[in-house]
Amino acid sequence: MPNKSKAFPNGKHDLRRGIDFIGVTCVFVCHDGQGNILMHKRSKNCRDEQGRWDTGGGAHEFGVTFEQTVTREIKEEYGADASDLRFLKVFDAHRTLSDGTPTHWVAVVYMALVDPKQVINNEPYKIDEIGWFKLDALPSPLHSQYKTVKQIVHQALTA
Repeated sequence: MPNKSKAFPNGKHDLRRGIDFIGVTCVFVCHDGQGNILMHKRSKNCRDEQGRWDTGGGAHEFGVTFEQTVTREIKEEYGADASDLRFLKVFDAHRTLSDGTPTHWVAVVYMALVDPKQVINNEPYKIDEIGWFKLDALPSPLHSQYKTVKQIVHQALTA
């Protein structure tokens, strides 16, 4: 498959994670220790899956650990401190963007305990609303990858 990225004047390429190369994302499921998980509704400003409910995540950056990525992203999205980080699983996330572009991400899934009193919508330009939900009473519509994440979380909680 030819690389469709645009070249910069200096000859470097503008490579896009998940499109021009496999991206790595850290997905996190925040819980309150009482059986509730935190989810947010993606705004129209998100690059994809606008209006869908998601648990959260972010691109893994060079030189940091998965745990550092999860902790940073939870602070960025929800303003909360993460504790009791628990690695759950890794899976391949194959999706298609609304314009038909296929994407491929490696999703590293963690659970994290957060204090609900700390949680705020810390990225209102990307998040329309946030809420706490039971696994058997989730909002709709859900992010396209949430079915896989829910199975992983359910296995972790019932193991």
